[in-house]
Amino acid sequence: MRDWQEFVQSKLAGLRLAPGEKAEVIEELAAHLQEAYEKLCGRGMAEELAMQKAMLQVPDWNALQGHIHAAKKREDEMPNRVRQLWFPGFLTLTLSTTLLMILQKQGWQPRIIPSNGLGLMLFYVPWLAVLPLFGALGAYLSLRAGGSTRAMLFSGVFPVLTLVACFFVIVPFSLVIDRSVALHFKIEGFLNVLIGWVLVPGAALLAGALPVQILHPRKVDSYRVSGS
Repeated sequence: MRDWQEFVQSKLAGLRLAPGEKAEVIEELAAHLQEAYEKLCGRGMAEELAMQKAMLQVPDWNALQGHIHAAKKREDEMPNRVRQLWFPGFLTLTLSTTLLMILQKQGWQPRIIPSNGLGLMLFYVPWLAVLPLFGALGAYLSLRAGGSTRAMLFSGVFPVLTLVACFFVIVPFSLVIDRSVALHFKIEGFLNVLIGWVLVPGAALLAGALPVQILHPRKVDSYRVSGS
């Protein structure tokens, strides 16, 4: 009777996994082949033929190794994505939002700056002054987790990306479903809010994230934001 575990181990000799993980894969496959062999024998098939049929359960061992490697890579990418992107990004978002709420609760008033053609623009100067620190923190945490250049910058400016989603998804959607919104909508007001709450805060966050990326150029392409 064939030692199925030894057989699988010889076929997967090139499998690049941690020893414990590799042993688990070998044991599982060996058990599967053993079960297939016993079922065939239970149907009255000769042992030699049943053994050959069981071995045909895996027609291409090289392809199987490739599938195992790909599956393992996908499993590893998810925790990497959380550490390198989502955790630092949401932390940056939480800190920036919390600071703005505190300033408003403490009675800080925005600075009003007149603009030709766009009306009055509002800026929370203390908030904008601190945003570079939050951008640098997000980029640094992504860097420490092995994030790529894009992941670092994405984490640093994440709060602004959520605002962009609001402006370019929620606002057009509201214009379509609510005619009253469309009647009162002015492109000047949209640009006013876009500049004051997206472009300027985004520049402040980027001013903090960029130096982290520039000072640590070695962290390149270890992670792709798209997950590819």
